[in-house]
Amino acid sequence: MARVSARARPERERVLVPARQACPGCGGHMRLRYENRRNLVTLSGAVRLRLRIRRCEAPGCPRFHAPYRPEAEGALALPQHEFGLDVIALVGLLRHRDHRSVPEIHAALRGRGVDIAERSVTNLLDRYDELLATRLTGARRLRQRLKGQRGVVLALDGLQPDVGHEVLWVVRDCLSGEVLLARSLLSGRAADLAPLLREVAGAASVPVLGVVSDGQASVRRAVAEALPGVPHQLCQFHFLREAAHPVFEADRHAKVALKAQVRGVRPIERSVEGRDDPGAEAARGYCAAVRSAITDDGRAPLAASGLKLKARLEAVAGSLDRVAEKGAARRRSRGCGG
Repeated sequence: MARVSARARPERERVLVPARQACPGCGGHMRLRYENRRNLVTLSGAVRLRLRIRRCEAPGCPRFHAPYRPEAEGALALPQHEFGLDVIALVGLLRHRDHRSVPEIHAALRGRGVDIAERSVTNLLDRYDELLATRLTGARRLRQRLKGQRGVVLALDGLQPDVGHEVLWVVRDCLSGEVLLARSLLSGRAADLAPLLREVAGAASVPVLGVVSDGQASVRRAVAEALPGVPHQLCQFHFLREAAHPVFEADRHAKVALKAQVRGVRPIERSVEGRDDPGAEAARGYCAAVRSAITDDGRAPLAASGLKLKARLEAVAGSLDRVAEKGAARRRSRGCGG
């Protein structure tokens, strides 16, 4: 949806001037020639930036008439963005540390006086992820992190949030746990993945000892093309998950059948509402145990949810049988005593 009202005019103004006067192309003097104005929304309020632009006017210079903008501008905001880097950092913090949803982040920013639309929050989250990926894949940082190792074992996998969206391909070193590259691609063809592997191999500055991935054909072709001769092993988790798929489906159907046999917990809970005697408390406890068992899902391939539900229901049934036996024994003893 387009903006239907104009943003309030900033009450503050800040003038930024380039610190460098010598041209990086020829070393000659760059003159202040014109100004650009830019409105920016920050956590401390809106501000108008007056950017004084220098230019080199030496005809033979490779940067002839190329604008040189103030260096401090890059510490405040990204190019062509209306929100400051402090707003982007807060959006990423609320998302990845506090696990807030987009509406919650939007409400938090509005509570701090930031004039922002909910759709803009989604855009800023994308910018934060791109900045994070750029930070994680810095060649100098990778070399410093990996120089103490004799090599790297690359793990390659694609993460797709939904059908039709871009796939985020992540390359990680299995030895150090370090993320070496994260990049979104529209497809997962071998022609697209091979350059990523070559880029990581060049930036790591240590030999690639092996690659681990799932059995996707394009991934296998990309590894063979980009890293010929490097051992390539299929991921054990993916292999086990695919092998256990028939068992998992049978277990899922068994869980559905078990859940059908224990329906009717809510009527029992209603029957003891408003009572605080020991019997009512015990009934509510058993109902809560059954409800928890039904809603607790396992995780394939090692935690079968049907078997887990069966074990928990058997434990509840065993407890009920023991309570019934104690009650029967207590009634018999009272009858003998009478």
